Amino acid sequence: MLRRKLPLPLSRSTSSNHLHFSTSGVTTKSKSWGRKVVKIVLISVTGGFALSALDDLAIFHGCSSKGIEKVSQDQRIVEAIGEPILRGPWYNASLAVAHKRHSVSCTFPVFGPRGSGIVQLKAVRQDNPWFSFLRPQEWEILIMDATLHVPENKESQSFRVSLSDMPVPPTAECKDCRFPQPPTMDKKD
Repeated sequence: MLRRKLPLPLSRSTSSNHLHFSTSGVTTKSKSWGRKVVKIVLISVTGGFALSALDDLAIFHGCSSKGIEKVSQDQRIVEAIGEPILRGPWYNASLAVAHKRHSVSCTFPVFGPRGSGIVQLKAVRQDNPWFSFLRPQEWEILIMDATLHVPENKESQSFRVSLSDMPVPPTAECKDCRFPQPPTMDKKD
């Protein structure tokens, strides 16, 4: 009884772990190199987005802290919503940056024991924006308003408070202004 041993095909685990064949002619080394490059690019882009988000969060914290400081010093707001005045959560806020992160428009909620409100401000800074998330930022507030909501018993009261340092100058009519007259066309007959 002689039995012939026929060669068995390679088992599935052996063929998938050790033998790599390509039908397109591209070797597996070039495929793995290309995958590494794609991974590095994806990690770099993700890191860039993360740094940008951290910088935006630092900008929001800097300008809203300056705004809370100014709101806490205003007697009208302290009387309306009480003390201490706290900043609301960052996810209820909005932030818009412009001019290479030197200008910001920020809106955030505030809360006190007797009421709540929304603070809107526009601010600028003069410092260098490189690595701005590593050091404190000095913002100069240009325009700042607070819309407050104070519930009193069964009635509620809402009003707006302007907190700008610079008062708006009154508009005056200019009587000495002379506008140039448009040139007239002389008709020649």
